[in-house]
Amino acid sequence: ASDGAAPPAQSSPKPASASTSRPAAEAPLSDADFPPRAPLRRWNAIVLHHSATGVGDVASIDAVHRQKRDANGKPWLGIGYHFVIGNGRKMGNGEIQPTFRWYKQLPGAHAGTRDYNQHGIGICLIGNFDEAAPTDQQIVAVRKLVKQLTQRHAIPAARVVRHADVQATACPGRHFCWDQILADLPPRSDDF
Repeated sequence: ASDGAAPPAQSSPKPASASTSRPAAEAPLSDADFPPRAPLRRWNAIVLHHSATGVGDVASIDAVHRQKRDANGKPWLGIGYHFVIGNGRKMGNGEIQPTFRWYKQLPGAHAGTRDYNQHGIGICLIGNFDEAAPTDQQIVAVRKLVKQLTQRHAIPAARVVRHADVQATACPGRHFCWDQILADLPPRSDDF
């Protein structure tokens, strides 16, 4: 999907702070966590990714994504995901950081398909899960985030997918703990 021209400098992701990130070990997430700063978009899916890197954070992914261009040759707006979950290397282990796309309720640039970019919330866990599994703290964090987002936006379990489920890719890697991620969701159904 076209990502449009690069925005002015003020659209860069904000550094993490007590109000913009949250360690996984805290209480369950609520509607008050990570409040958008724009009217809610209609979300109907969640797409899970890995960064395929050993270290990273919102700023480092943003820098890489700003170098990419869409099919029309336009530069990406920046980081394509809505949330990033750290592994303890550049971000806290299990720390959840929303990006400017979440705050502004913008479509993603992460799935490789128009529907999942327009209406799918992109969550990226830092790590290369072809080499090792996510950390225990990342699993706790992504489970909490997915559960909160599916409930808040009435996203059916069948629309919580891996990147590889919607595009020909190995993402999020062979060691991604898919069954553990789905454990808190109602049984999957293709009726949505």
